[in-house]
Amino acid sequence: MEARAKARYVRVTPRKARRVVDLIRGLPAEQAQAVLSFAPQSASQAIGKVLNSAIANAEYTGQVRSSGLVVSRAWVDEGPTLKRFRPRAQGRSYRIDKRTSHITVIVSDEGVAAQRQGASSRAATNRKGRSS
Repeated sequence: MEARAKARYVRVTPRKARRVVDLIRGLPAEQAQAVLSFAPQSASQAIGKVLNSAIANAEYTGQVRSSGLVVSRAWVDEGPTLKRFRPRAQGRSYRIDKRTSHITVIVSDEGVAAQRQGASSRAATNRKGRSS
């Protein structure tokens, strides 16, 4: 069972949001919520809302408890950039880019996450075996 949630056009730079998403990827959902609640980065609040939405979607659609969910995949894509200009000395202007992000979080029950990790490790060993 898998559930996803997206937040689009979030006013957080993708580079800063990816740092926070890397903290929670692969963690149990409840532990990921705890990590985000104490993370000092400003992006953790927006990512926490997306995680809570994904958990609520999983509970609503699949009748799964949040204790059995794992953050199987999470990523941040770059959204459109707002271009603003600031006045500078001698009549010049300086462009300021206000970047936006599209945040996606996918939670699944533990069995699916374990199967994916097993499949990826098998694929890695197969690649190693072929190159030898």
